[in-house]
Amino acid sequence: SLDFWRLLYVLLKQIHGGRWTESDAIDAQVSFVKSALWYHGYARPQLHGLPADGSAGSRELLLAFSWLLPGLGLLEQLLTRNRVQTGDETSVCTCEDDVPNRQEGTAEAGPEAGLEGRVDVRYLQWLNGRLRFQWCSLHAQHQEQCKLLHKIHLFTSGSHMDQIVGHFSVTETDLVRQPENYKQLLQLLESETMQLEAFLEWKQLEPVYWQWMETVLDNMAEEGNICDSQDVHVEKRRLPEVTSCCPWADKLTGQMDRLSRDLMALQEQLHQLVTQRKAAWWEKVAAREELQKERFSATARKIQESVEVKLRSLTSIHAPRKNKMHGSCRLVLRNRHPASKTGFGQSQVSKEPVSAVSAAEVIRELQMRETSLQRELEQLREECRQRLDEIAEGLEGVICISP
Repeated sequence: SLDFWRLLYVLLKQIHGGRWTESDAIDAQVSFVKSALWYHGYARPQLHGLPADGSAGSRELLLAFSWLLPGLGLLEQLLTRNRVQTGDETSVCTCEDDVPNRQEGTAEAGPEAGLEGRVDVRYLQWLNGRLRFQWCSLHAQHQEQCKLLHKIHLFTSGSHMDQIVGHFSVTETDLVRQPENYKQLLQLLESETMQLEAFLEWKQLEPVYWQWMETVLDNMAEEGNICDSQDVHVEKRRLPEVTSCCPWADKLTGQMDRLSRDLMALQEQLHQLVTQRKAAWWEKVAAREELQKERFSATARKIQESVEVKLRSLTSIHAPRKNKMHGSCRLVLRNRHPASKTGFGQSQVSKEPVSAVSAAEVIRELQMRETSLQRELEQLREECRQRLDEIAEGLEGVICISP
């Protein structure tokens, strides 16, 4: 059990990008494994009820490990994280994730909240300015990195053996300048090769493993049924003994019957009261329907306008696309007017992989998303202005001047 806890601890730590050492306490490892499994959706109570010292639960840990293999793609993620990157890569993502609405409860979470749970506007402005400054500095650093990458790719153009790539990466350029680092890279590549060979061997033996896990699940299900039946027999056997040895059992049963009848009567009265309240509520709604028709039509008009805006943004993204771009891509320099002597002619371009993505396509996709988000931002600003105007109209003796 201890070895299994340590194994899951090391694997999940790598998945979450954390550091681990052999000296970590076993209770901390057990707690982390339980928390990580709960985070990923594994809520089996038998596992989370295991002792914190790691002295039991080998079969439950085996089930959790088997659940992580296909559910989380454990081995594939480990191979991706431990991959040796010899090329210059960047992350590309054009997937439109649904951003959750977290507007509720944000005021109470502020560190400068007052007695009434309000946040100082100056503190929010300071945070916004700090965020903008950090964003600008990060953007400047990223631009500088892109310039340096472009210089390396341009100066080493035509020097690579692979004519599809055509230029050296930062790692390859460093190896040319410092050949003594070649041994370390070779060791890393050999380690990655061993991992890939072990993964291929696992894929060949994987059906045998899942057949064995089916027998484990069957045995656990049988043991669970036996335990449930024993518990039922114990309860059925104890009930007559209690009633036979207690002289006040009949009196208690009669009191329970009277309470049950009283509860049924209260439930009937509550049902009648709810019916009356519903009828009165519907009468009030019918009476106010005419008064609220104009306000309802205005709200419906706003909703219709927002739907039309979103439909226009959807129609602008023409036709169904093949797939959304997501993941890491290697940066490869492509000249606008390639020369034949550099190996970037039309015959070489045709040899590129099908999954190649041009930077212009990514930029065009991101610009379309930027336009859509900007349109939605303007709509939200207009709604906020209208809401502030409605609030200002209700304040007597107060003059509101826009900044």
